[in-house]
Amino acid sequence: MSGTVLIICFLLLMLVGVPIGFSMGATCLLFFAFSDIPFTAIPQIMVSLFENFPFLAIPFFALAGQLMNTGGVTDRIFGFAKTLVGHIPGGLGHANVVASMIFAGMSGSAVADSAGLGVIEIKAMVEDGYDRDFSAAVTASSSTIGPIIPPSIPFILYGAMANVSVGALFIAGAIPGILMGLGLMVGVYLIAIKKNYKVYKKATLKELWNDFKDAFLSLLTPVIIMGGIILGIATPTEAAVIAVVYAFILQTFIYNQFTFKGLLESLENVAKSIGMIAFLSCTAYLFGWVLSYEMIPQQFTNLILSVTSNKYIVLLIINLLLLLVGCFMDTTAAIVVLVPVLLPVIDLFGINRVHFGVLLTINLMIGLLTPPVGMCAYLVADIAKVSFEQVVKACVPFIIILIVVLMLVTYFPQITLFLPNLLLK
Repeated sequence: MSGTVLIICFLLLMLVGVPIGFSMGATCLLFFAFSDIPFTAIPQIMVSLFENFPFLAIPFFALAGQLMNTGGVTDRIFGFAKTLVGHIPGGLGHANVVASMIFAGMSGSAVADSAGLGVIEIKAMVEDGYDRDFSAAVTASSSTIGPIIPPSIPFILYGAMANVSVGALFIAGAIPGILMGLGLMVGVYLIAIKKNYKVYKKATLKELWNDFKDAFLSLLTPVIIMGGIILGIATPTEAAVIAVVYAFILQTFIYNQFTFKGLLESLENVAKSIGMIAFLSCTAYLFGWVLSYEMIPQQFTNLILSVTSNKYIVLLIINLLLLLVGCFMDTTAAIVVLVPVLLPVIDLFGINRVHFGVLLTINLMIGLLTPPVGMCAYLVADIAKVSFEQVVKACVPFIIILIVVLMLVTYFPQITLFLPNLLLK
């Protein structure tokens, strides 16, 4: 059964509305039915994905993010961000972005950012006279920073697939994530000037100090996570466990917001999220294995070489492919399927795997804002009580800004590699 037939079967299943995980699984079953490989190989291949130790970090970072959401942490982060940048035109929009940058250092998930901070941010912005679609667009766009500034669930997946240090990926994402945040703030500023949105009075040093003290222990979370990894005290997986313990301590003993109901809801949400990630990862890994068996990566490499041998044009083609895939595929599935296909190409052209992991993830994060999948756009549209189409339209200026940042990261690899080279020598 040829690779072309497999891909056509997969696309047809997707077009008729079959969920992506089941589409990949059904296509693989079809392949095994017409091959000499026994069906008993299927569970062995799928389970082998989770033999990578870093995968253990994913549920712990997800749980840490959930505990932060329900433990009063997000309120304090947003309050501090508002005091810090509320005086700039588009104040709450800037606070939205800054809060997302801070929360990114805790959860590693764009969806967790949208769900946790989104409710607080959109409510505050709408009450202050900001348009609902703009409030939703800023929230969705800023949430894409979540998996870029460490920690990052997509980086863990990519690191396991590409045999790359997760710690190096975490550190490499810091500067690109900050650039994304600054770029979005420029967009917020320009739109706020045009629409004359409310500006807060500049906070006094005393007010800033009081809000900083209130949020200080929450702000320590990224420091604890990344400090442990950089200093070699903890692996990313161990840092994830530490993050859970610290989040539980904050929620229970510092902010006194622990309830058994809240804990059970957090565990339930994490179980659902990890169940989805695990199912998608397994079926995508099996699908990727089938594509590799049919030598699709080699065929793709030959196709690229037949078009161009210029490294920079190859990077442009890969970016366009990833942006397109991000519109249709879940981030988890896209990483697990595409990495085995694209690694031979980037290795052939001497593209650093850490650098590629960051630009891959930025591409797929932009896909969270674009139809037809656009998970973050859908989520904030529901929170803001506006249509998905309105949110996507309002996101367009921010998508353009994120693509500009993507191009900078793509063609100036030192943006991603400077810190890993400096700190991990």
